[in-house]
Amino acid sequence: MHIPDAFIPMGQALVYWIIALIFIALALRWARSSMKEEKVPLVAVLAAGIFAIQAVNIPIPWGTSGHMVGAALAAIVLGSPYAGVFVLTLVLLVQGIIFGDGGITVMGANIINMGVVGGFIGYYGYTALNGVMNNAYVAAFIAGWASLFISAILCAVELAIAGTFPLDLGLTFMGTYHAVIGLIEGGITAVALYLIASARPDILERPEGVTA
Repeated sequence: MHIPDAFIPMGQALVYWIIALIFIALALRWARSSMKEEKVPLVAVLAAGIFAIQAVNIPIPWGTSGHMVGAALAAIVLGSPYAGVFVLTLVLLVQGIIFGDGGITVMGANIINMGVVGGFIGYYGYTALNGVMNNAYVAAFIAGWASLFISAILCAVELAIAGTFPLDLGLTFMGTYHAVIGLIEGGITAVALYLIASARPDILERPEGVTA
């Protein structure tokens, strides 16, 4: 799902960067006010784990690449959609600057797609579903799947606006691939939440929402 440089015109990329910077500023404010010292190791582990799962890329015709994201997991475990933005921004910066995975000029779009959309859909999808079903793990699975799928759809729309790929083909291929990959994303989100809730419920931001 990483968009490389030149896939989006510079003017559009600048707009995405401005939007991304607003959310990055809000995520930094969340980190300063909510990320206590004991949460720092958890953030580091989540960032490393997300970096690892994103390393498995599947090339997608009429799209970019298919892979898991992890923003929903970070947002759910740390108790805020801005946690997803914060962690994914760190991961994407390292990937783009050091490893060349995803472009620099289009990093704003990548942060929006994976960090902002993934974090907000994952967190609020989880809290809404858990409130209705009272099952944190099923809610985490669905929220993880939805966060990945909707991020992929938005990416396809951005590339269509940029004139890189036709909208119908982009939606078909990006949507189909990520609908399947999303099953793994949802499974990892649910299993990771279960393991953390079972072993260290005290480090979850909202342990009362987990019926372990």
